[in-house]
Amino acid sequence: MTRYLVWGASWLFILLVLVTPPAMVLTEALKDGLGASLATLSDPDAQSAIWLTLRVSVVAVVLNTIFGILAAWVLVKFRFPGRQFLQILVELPLSISPVVSGLVWLLLFGAQGWFGPTLERWNIHIAFAVPGIILATLFVTLPYVVRTVMPVMEVQGRDAEEAAVLAGAGFWQVLWHVTLPGVRGALLSGVLLTTARALGEFGAVSVVSGHIPGETETMPLHIENLYNGYQSVAAFTMAALLAFMAMSAVLLRSAPDWIARLQEKKA
Repeated sequence: MTRYLVWGASWLFILLVLVTPPAMVLTEALKDGLGASLATLSDPDAQSAIWLTLRVSVVAVVLNTIFGILAAWVLVKFRFPGRQFLQILVELPLSISPVVSGLVWLLLFGAQGWFGPTLERWNIHIAFAVPGIILATLFVTLPYVVRTVMPVMEVQGRDAEEAAVLAGAGFWQVLWHVTLPGVRGALLSGVLLTTARALGEFGAVSVVSGHIPGETETMPLHIENLYNGYQSVAAFTMAALLAFMAMSAVLLRSAPDWIARLQEKKA
């Protein structure tokens, strides 16, 4: 009896917290029909927000994947002074409010910031421009690849890598042919989590972007502007698309496990 109560309570919680919100968003998005939703998505400001979100996410994912692999490799394979401090720094974005990180970027690169006036003289714009959005997104998505890859590297050990070095392999050969194949699943998981997080980032981007429609407005910012402008159907349409994109990344993360289970059942 207790087992069924726990099972029922778990599914009820999942339905209320995880299934109901996306379903309600989709319902509201289609309230005025599919035509109204398609009209929203064809709006120039909406298309600009979609493409900007995708571009920023791609840059953040690529850079944080490279950094995450190298940082995890250094933290796992080497012991050096400051190692623990470096690990704390890598995890710092998880403990700091995104709004605070956005304010820090403004303090550094805003018009009245430390480097802002100098950059202004060189006609380089970071705050209230796309580079600022990229920096803010990079910061909040930084830990995910590191945190997913590190435990697998620790289990992997160093024997195979040391054998490759003794056989004459260089650093990049060891990394590409020995280390990365062993952490492929964890790396994919980290990349997809980073993607989902980058797509939905609001707080830090809201501070550094300037909310300029058609220029520095990402999808979450565009959704806020639509909702505040009492365009609820349009806001929910954009929200449904954003939720679909983020959920697709999360579902892709589980795809290898599902495929492996299906293969086991067939075998």
